[in-house]
Amino acid sequence: MELRQLRYFVAVAEELNFGRAAARLLIAGPSLSQQIKALERDLGVVLFDRDRRSVALTASGTALLPHARALLERAEDLRRRAGRLSAAQPVRVGYVNWWPPDFSARTSPVATVHVDAWVAPSHTQAARVADGSLDLAVCWVPGADLARLGLAARTIGADRLFAVSAGRSAGPVRARDAVVLLDEDAISWASWNVYAQELVRATGAPVERISDGGVTGPAFFEHVRRLGRPVLNSPKGQTVALPPDLTRRPVVSPEVHWPWLLVRRADETRGAVLAVVDAFDDYDDGTSGPDAWRPGPA
Repeated sequence: MELRQLRYFVAVAEELNFGRAAARLLIAGPSLSQQIKALERDLGVVLFDRDRRSVALTASGTALLPHARALLERAEDLRRRAGRLSAAQPVRVGYVNWWPPDFSARTSPVATVHVDAWVAPSHTQAARVADGSLDLAVCWVPGADLARLGLAARTIGADRLFAVSAGRSAGPVRARDAVVLLDEDAISWASWNVYAQELVRATGAPVERISDGGVTGPAFFEHVRRLGRPVLNSPKGQTVALPPDLTRRPVVSPEVHWPWLLVRRADETRGAVLAVVDAFDDYDDGTSGPDAWRPGPA
């Protein structure tokens, strides 16, 4: 039995819906179901009566729910107490693919920083900060997710996104003419899909719905060739070398920016963590120009 399984149990008990609980936990539905079944095996009881239409707590699940909540509260109290004792420990920072070029210069005078080797999507890194696996993460998630996870954030940078098209033309592309990809995998591409939908509403850009993870990588290049139109690149694809038959093109009217946030727990008390955040209080993300677009405030 693991603490995360207890968190999953409580989430499903509160939602009484595996889909909503999975979205709340930022994990895939099948993974959530498997973890609940594993918890039931470990405990030797059935926690939920479930079929295709409904989910309900069993008598055993109802009896165990307050004890699960109490264990999670005790674990959180232990984490807070340990945090107060660990002020001298390194600040653990994760990231997605962008990193402030002057990070070390800003933070080395105030804290010892350990950069986590696991590079993961924005929503995953934010969830790791929320569960205590990381102290900070450089990522982007919408404001609603920050609030739901109990996180706070400060913008410390931005990537200007470009479009990719077939052929040799490198001229600018208006934002409303750049195809925006939306992937049906709402878990793996959670942050990108939210960002992309906000951009489409703001600019009227056309949408292409995909289901192969082709927001980046070789599948992205195939979508560019198939569509025969400029396609907006994602932050993850910004530094990837393009095949010789494809061309990078600037997006204008407006320029499109992906913001990078320094995310922390809203109730963070460790002085070293807060000092790292404060080291960026004067950071200019470069998106203040009259033709710049970025999603709404986090």
